[in-house]
Amino acid sequence: MLLAMRILYGVTGEGMGHAMRSRVVLDALAGKHEIQVVVSGRAADYLAKRASDVLSVKKIWGYTLAYKDNELQKWRTVVQNLRGALKGLPKNIRAYLDVAEEFEPQVVISDFETWSYLFGLRHDLPVISIDNMQIINRCAHAPELLAGCENDYRLTNAVVKAKIPGAFHYHITTFFYPPTRKPNTSLHPPILRPEILAARSEPGRHLLVYQTSTSNKALPEILKRSGRECRIYGLRRDITGEVVDGNLRFRPFSEAGFIDDLRTAAGVVASGGFTLMGEAVYLRRPMLAVPIVGQFEQVLNARYLEREGYGLAADEISDARLGQFIEALPEFERNLGLYRQDGNRDLLESLDKTLAAAVAKRLHWRREG
Repeated sequence: MLLAMRILYGVTGEGMGHAMRSRVVLDALAGKHEIQVVVSGRAADYLAKRASDVLSVKKIWGYTLAYKDNELQKWRTVVQNLRGALKGLPKNIRAYLDVAEEFEPQVVISDFETWSYLFGLRHDLPVISIDNMQIINRCAHAPELLAGCENDYRLTNAVVKAKIPGAFHYHITTFFYPPTRKPNTSLHPPILRPEILAARSEPGRHLLVYQTSTSNKALPEILKRSGRECRIYGLRRDITGEVVDGNLRFRPFSEAGFIDDLRTAAGVVASGGFTLMGEAVYLRRPMLAVPIVGQFEQVLNARYLEREGYGLAADEISDARLGQFIEALPEFERNLGLYRQDGNRDLLESLDKTLAAAVAKRLHWRREG
């Protein structure tokens, strides 16, 4: 039986997928252990509201990315983070002292979050990684999946490798399974929020379209020419109710409405973000993935999606590519019908074993020391 322990749990605030995954893991751990969460950005508010009420959530400053027109802006990202660090570092130092003096964790879990990792390193604590990004560094990828993106791969691989080096174990969430090339690495199906696990997919004819960039002026006309009903989220953030334009239905964001449109969609058109992609695969909804320019992780996700036969990857949405996607929907749905996942059990059971092994090893270190 796994004994109760004090866990420092770090969550990156860049992208809400990390927070949604961590919410599920935290809820599973909260009944057994004492947990201090450190998290940056919008993810802090999300976890404070959604995760178990027995958790302590401490907001810290964290690295952020700048985007424009569905493209990562590298220079703006650098400037944005230099400015943020001036205000954020004093907050992080106060958080460090609080955690060290008041909480005294025994083990660290990091979802691609650096502050908690550095705390664990400084205090000789075992660090356990849970995220989807480490698949870039800790798995081998066929040359055709990297073709044309070799430089982006090398750069992203170096960043991911430097993020949480030397962890006790790496739990990687994924719907595709390349061979691992490093020890202490295990692959697990995506962690899904309870609302997705409760949803039941049904055949429909509409396309669910999710766009984070509001400046894609050509997209509505391309979607209109498809002739399909399109339920669109994110493209018009100024609306408070549904706006109908022919076969286009612009909708304000609603979690319940979005999930209902997802589970009944004929197909999904979105970026290459891992969270929505994993949810679409679980619900067996084909996807046309259009990665954000400059985000190699999304490119890799999209290419694996296509290789698995679950959808198509595209550099940009065009009439031709959208038409190919719609025509191939029956084939994608047949392929997705073979996908199986037992909820979140696989990772959570493996995590319990890793925690027990990590604490046992720490006790051994202390005796040896």
